[in-house]
Amino acid sequence: MNADERTTTSQALAWFKSSHSGAEGGQCVEVAVTDAAVHVRDSKDPAGPVLRIEPAGWAAFIRFAAASQV
Repeated sequence: MNADERTTTSQALAWFKSSHSGAEGGQCVEVAVTDAAVHVRDSKDPAGPVLRIEPAGWAAFIRFAAASQV
């Protein structure tokens, strides 16, 4: 997992939130998927830091989260 520098590259990605995220302004993250990585950022701070996670690491996280029912 790497922290991307704040660049215009992260702004050019197609960001999306979970369909379970409401409009209440809660604690949400946004993700943008590319062939090389999954990018994750705080939806309340789109100009802030972005985590870049390799696809295999993201898949492992999703499996863990689904199995843990968190």
